[in-house]
Amino acid sequence: MSGKWVSRQDDVDVVQAHAREHRQFWETPMPDNPDVPDDVLDRLRALCLALPGVYEEQAWVGTRWLVRKKTFAHVLGISDEYPAAYTRDAPFVGDATILTFRSDGAELAALVGTGHPFYKPRWHPQVVGMVIEPDADWDEIAELLVESYCLRAPKKLAGQVPRPGPAAGGPG
Repeated sequence: MSGKWVSRQDDVDVVQAHAREHRQFWETPMPDNPDVPDDVLDRLRALCLALPGVYEEQAWVGTRWLVRKKTFAHVLGISDEYPAAYTRDAPFVGDATILTFRSDGAELAALVGTGHPFYKPRWHPQVVGMVIEPDADWDEIAELLVESYCLRAPKKLAGQVPRPGPAAGGPG
């Protein structure tokens, strides 16, 4: 065995010094982020839990819905700069309710290109953020959640979900 022999007291001293250096971080209170309104959470819950194999859990902030341990929807309240992972890409400042979900291809490009209420968080190429406002189009949200679910669910489960298709008599 090579290297300097370190006593237990040396270990304790290092840990205590480290704790003193970072005490300010740990003593700084976390900002309060706004709660997701109950009616929004209830509507999202009903839409998500109607899909096969879905379960809900509390995320590190907010609520998320998963299929086979894969998140397909996450709702949370944000406030100014907290939580930073969500606010740094949001095109506004202030309190808001945010829904993130998955999308891809032309739909992803169209949503992000639309601008408000949609925006593109940077942490995953398929994630889209949406500000849920009082006049939100819940039919659109339902379709977006189904598409997100189908991107994350196993093919067998995704195949059980009715999805919007071309209009009767139209191309397709």
